[in-house]
Amino acid sequence: MIAADIDSGRDALGNTQLPPGARAKLAAYLELLAKWNRTYNLTAIREPDKMMTHHILDSLSVLPHLEGLCAAKTLSLLDIGSGAGLPAVPLAIARPGWRVVALDSSQKKGAFVQQVASELALANVEAVVARVEDYRPAARFDVVISRAFSDLATFAEGGARHLAPGGRLFAMKGVRPDEEIAQLPGEVRVAAIRALAVPGIEAARHLVVMERG
Repeated sequence: MIAADIDSGRDALGNTQLPPGARAKLAAYLELLAKWNRTYNLTAIREPDKMMTHHILDSLSVLPHLEGLCAAKTLSLLDIGSGAGLPAVPLAIARPGWRVVALDSSQKKGAFVQQVASELALANVEAVVARVEDYRPAARFDVVISRAFSDLATFAEGGARHLAPGGRLFAMKGVRPDEEIAQLPGEVRVAAIRALAVPGIEAARHLVVMERG
């Protein structure tokens, strides 16, 4: 049933292609999330159907935009404030050629993502427990992404330091955040704003793409 939900949701998201085995890994990730959530309170959403729409499909909704604006097959991606691995884990499953780091200051959430990476054999996922300002990666990233981590200015300030030359910031937001956009520092400019249509989510969703000016 979960795999079928992933298929129908993927179709609604523009027929995003998934590699062999991805559906099973997404379903296994969802089951682990539901299991751990009963003990560790990783997410306020507890119903599996709602986890599918509001976590899995919402995370995958940015995939066409990532590939459209950052076409490298070996993309490196940093997810700031990743929590239970969202959107990091679904994106890593969907694109096993990408290098994905899930960054969060919570030990329990980092432990969960590490367990997911181990159980699902996600060699392209690294869980890091640290605050964004304390993180010192060996290499910078093509993409720094965030899903409801903070306001745009705070995200841009924390994320821009981890961008490789030509890299971009991707902020997943609800309603179009025009007031937050107006507060961005002068060295950061908005490259694109995309409306996201996520099956099962009636609320507005937007993707704000930024780069250093």
